[in-house]
Amino acid sequence: MVDAAPVSNDAAPVFDDRTAVGRVERADLPVVSPAVSREEIESDGRVGVVAYPYRVYETRVTMARPLLGDRVATVTASVDRSRRVALRADEFPEVETQTVTDALVLPAELSSAACDEEAREAAFKWTLRKFSLSRAPDIEFERVVDAYKLFWLAERDDGDVVVDSVRGTERSLDE
Repeated sequence: MVDAAPVSNDAAPVFDDRTAVGRVERADLPVVSPAVSREEIESDGRVGVVAYPYRVYETRVTMARPLLGDRVATVTASVDRSRRVALRADEFPEVETQTVTDALVLPAELSSAACDEEAREAAFKWTLRKFSLSRAPDIEFERVVDAYKLFWLAERDDGDVVVDSVRGTERSLDE
């Protein structure tokens, strides 16, 4: 089985996500640093916000190789705590505490322990896709952070849209 080292959250914001769930007037949340602010969103009306919970891992995967030194790879996994799925991330995000007003804060459906297991399984599967292994690799969590990703909801005359605050992409709510 795959082992994991104890997780250190020294640099991670501490947040009890049970304190602000549902519609909130105001909440200080750890968020993935937005590339697009709420004020930048074009709207013919109100711009709402949905805060979506994630737990992000930077994992160190060490693969023993006979006759050679160990091979080490880094995998970044983002566990979507609402949809209960691990997604591969390009990089470990910057997280900042931000005051969010008039927001819908989605609850985290997965516990931290369940997220840890999802991240371990994902790192193992992604490693198998890239490398030929003679035995199970050692998987350690280097960094872990709980954060919300913000999505802007903009009212427009031609149809409402949802905008990803990190990527800046938008799509119609009718899709």
